[in-house]
Amino acid sequence: MSDVSLVELHAFAAAHGVPRRGFERDHYDVPDNSYGRLVAAGALPVSSRELVRRLSDSGLRRRKAVSMGRRAAGTPLLRPSRLELGDLVGVPATAGVVPTDRLRRGIDRLESWGLRVRLGDHVLDADPRLSYLAGSDTTRAAELTNAWMDPGVSGVMIARGGYGTQRVVDLLDWRRLAEAAPKVLVGFSDVTSLHQAFASRLGLATVHSHVVTSLGAASRESAERLRRQLMEPESVHDLLAHSTVETVVEGVAQGVLAGGNLALLAADLGTPFSRPGAGAIVLLEDIGEDTYQVDRLLTQLLRAGWFDGVRGLVLGEFTDCNDPAELDAVLEARLAPLVVPMVRHLDFGHTSTTCTMPLGVMATLDAGAGSLLLARPALT
Repeated sequence: MSDVSLVELHAFAAAHGVPRRGFERDHYDVPDNSYGRLVAAGALPVSSRELVRRLSDSGLRRRKAVSMGRRAAGTPLLRPSRLELGDLVGVPATAGVVPTDRLRRGIDRLESWGLRVRLGDHVLDADPRLSYLAGSDTTRAAELTNAWMDPGVSGVMIARGGYGTQRVVDLLDWRRLAEAAPKVLVGFSDVTSLHQAFASRLGLATVHSHVVTSLGAASRESAERLRRQLMEPESVHDLLAHSTVETVVEGVAQGVLAGGNLALLAADLGTPFSRPGAGAIVLLEDIGEDTYQVDRLLTQLLRAGWFDGVRGLVLGEFTDCNDPAELDAVLEARLAPLVVPMVRHLDFGHTSTTCTMPLGVMATLDAGAGSLLLARPALT
């Protein structure tokens, strides 16, 4: 360990061949056969009690309960801090090419809330070979990393959805990202890949809501829901308040909120970033999928065991997904046999009036009453 800085610690470790994977929040765990070599190189042997004392005195100790790191599925995740007036929001592009006019309108809205906005250096780039991507994979990964690691940035809101975020997830240095102070991540659609990854690798609660390019076109009520969740989280109690839902299966369930875009959840199966729905109240939405495709995606998740141990289901909007009645029939046929409380037709997903849903926090679903109550504020 170091009682000066983590930078000094990492430099010492690298200089003496200690791999970064040995870093554990505030110290390195090293093999016994390396101990003598490191002491000879200048490391001072101390007892475990002395190690904790020095870390605490220097302000470098990071307890597991308040540090980012893996947490078992179905358990509440670490809650990041709320945004305050004057806070800086980083805006990287992780997926598709960003339309300038829609980006500007979203920035204007964030600034109207008293927040400052910093765009990534390459947000308006386009990959010269793949026209549907906002710059190369390495550039997009670096933009997200830079925003996340910047101590002056209080929150990160992804510029837009589309496709491409999955391509950068494997390029991110998760151990390095875990060293940053927890901060809020906001987005939806393709950002479901990041919600899953941040939950599985960092153990961090995130917020499923507008990306910057959809925020400018959001209704006043939808934008206000997001603002309150980010800046006045104690004012948000019932996530279904002022919403109309239909009860499919009655009952009351408590669990951690999880889920997002159905197609992205299915696409994550078999990867190290897939976080199953065990112990969770799962939220689902999608856009532009034919009814049979929704059927196939649900069937894939069911066959893979992703829904095993799920506590409840909240079905949002399935925008432009063919005949609504047939879609309802598919959703009910595939999911009602799970025999957990379930509601549908929540305005949640690819709409300008969408609800904001925190992920990774405890809530209670009362399907009969049409309520989804947070156990405590989603942000600290």
